[in-house]
Amino acid sequence: MTSSVTLTPTPPPIDDLQGWLAGFTEPTVGAELAALAACVILAWGLTAVMRRALGMKDEKSSVLFGHRLFDGVMFPLLLLTLAYIARTLLSQQLPLAVFRVAIPVLVSLVAIRVGVKVLQVAFPLATWIKPLERTISWVAWGAMVLWVSGLLPVVLNELDQITWKIGGSVLSLRTLIEGALTASAVLILSLWVSAAIESRLLRSAVGGDLSLRKAVSNAMRALLMFLGLIIALTTVGIDLTALSVLGGAIGVGIGFGLQKLAANYVSGFVILAERSMRIGDNVKVDNFEGRISDIKARYTLIRSTTGRESIVPNEILITNRVENLSLADARVWQSTVVSVAYDSDVDLVRRLLTDAALAQPRVMRDPAPSAALSAFGADGLEFTLGYWIADPENGQLNLRSDINMAILKSLRGNGIEIPYPQRIVHLKPGD
Repeated sequence: MTSSVTLTPTPPPIDDLQGWLAGFTEPTVGAELAALAACVILAWGLTAVMRRALGMKDEKSSVLFGHRLFDGVMFPLLLLTLAYIARTLLSQQLPLAVFRVAIPVLVSLVAIRVGVKVLQVAFPLATWIKPLERTISWVAWGAMVLWVSGLLPVVLNELDQITWKIGGSVLSLRTLIEGALTASAVLILSLWVSAAIESRLLRSAVGGDLSLRKAVSNAMRALLMFLGLIIALTTVGIDLTALSVLGGAIGVGIGFGLQKLAANYVSGFVILAERSMRIGDNVKVDNFEGRISDIKARYTLIRSTTGRESIVPNEILITNRVENLSLADARVWQSTVVSVAYDSDVDLVRRLLTDAALAQPRVMRDPAPSAALSAFGADGLEFTLGYWIADPENGQLNLRSDINMAILKSLRGNGIEIPYPQRIVHLKPGD
C-alpha cells in the first residue's frame, strides 16, 4: 500500500464572510425570523395532530413520534420541509441570512434524531448505544459547522488529496469517509424498516400467533440487515466477488468453532416456526420450571414463579427433554395436609377444609376441591385437601398460604384441636 499527495488548488475557505455577517443587521432578518417561527409552530401543530390521529401518544417504540412530541423524527423532519419551502419563497424577494444557518442546523438535527431513535428502538437494552449516539451527534454538528462556515469544500478537497493505492485501485480518505457514512446510513435505514415491521407484526399478537409473528420478524430483520450490509459494502467500494472466499472461511468457522452458535440460531427459528413452545407457555427444562417470557434468535428467556429468570440456549430446547405444561393442561393440582385430634368430628373437618378452599376465587369449582382422611398419624388424624387452579403463573405458594390460614382460623373457631407431638416417658422404680 502506498500513499501519494496530489497538489491541486483549493477553494477559498469562506466565501464573503463579512457580507454574510452583515446580512444579520438588515431589516429583512425580522421577516426571516418570523417565517422560521411560523414554520416551528406549524410543524409542532401538524406533529401533534398526526400523533393524535394515529394513536401514537406516549409511544416509546415509535421512531417517528417517540415518547414526547419533539422526541421523534417527525417534528424536525416537518420543520426542515417547511423551512426549505419558506427559504425558497423568500429567496425570490429578500436576501437571506437566517435561513442559511437554519437549514444546515435542521438537516443535522434530522440526521441525529433518525440515528438515535432507530438505535434506541432496535437495541433498547444495549449499553453501547449511548457512546454511539454521542458520536453521531458530534459528526452531524461538526458537518453543520463546516457547511455553514464554508469550510466543507476546503476540507473535502484536502481529504481528497490523501490517497492510498491498494492493488489496482486508488482510494482517497474522502472516499473512505463518504463510504463509511453511506454504509452507516444504509444500515440505520435497514434497522428502521425492520423495527417498523416488527412493531407492526407483534402489535396485538398473543399465544401461538405471537410466536409465529416473532419468527417472521426475526427472519425479516436478518434479511434486511444482510441486504443493508451488501449495499453498504458496495458503497464503500469493496468487490463483492471477494466475499466468496470470506463465505468459505465463515463456513469452515461454523463447522468448527461456531457450530454451537449456529445451532442455537437455527433452533430458535425451528421453535418459532413449529410453535412447539410459545411465549407465555409454562415449561420445565432441567428441573427449572417457569413461563416463557421471550424467544430470541439465540436463546429463550424463562421466568419462574419466584421471579428468577433463566437464559436457555435454543439448542437445549430442541435436543433435550422439555415438559410443556401449557400444551398438556394449564391446570395445576395442589394439596395441603392437616392433622387434627383423634376425637374430632371427621365429617365436620372435611367440610371445613373444603369450605376453606372454596373461599378462594382462584380455586376451580370444576373439578371441585375434596378433603379425605389420608392417614392415621402418630399424633392425630391426617387429612389431605386437594384442589385445582388454572393460573399457576400468578403464584402457588401465596394461594396455599391463604388456604392454610383459612383452615387454621376455621378449626380454631369450631374448637377442633390441632395436635402436636407428645411422648409418654415411663420411669422404672429406682431410676
